[in-house]
Amino acid sequence: MAFCTQCGAAMSGDEVGLHKKIVNRGAVEFRCPVCLSAHFKIPVEELRHMIERFRKQGCTLFAPQAEKEGNRDAG
Repeated sequence: MAFCTQCGAAMSGDEVGLHKKIVNRGAVEFRCPVCLSAHFKIPVEELRHMIERFRKQGCTLFAPQAEKEGNRDAG
């Protein structure tokens, strides 16, 4: 599990993928959506929409939708 280097929040794989997609694909340290939102002055909700948009485009940094839905049922 990854943690935000700015605030220490635990991050999901999709949140790590978002950081890699919009900041640096080779990153090994990450910022959570809240901290990315503050840095880029983009609403957190827009960042969440970006995750879904990139997922639908087939970006491999994000878990496929079927896998994501399956994880929800397991919890």
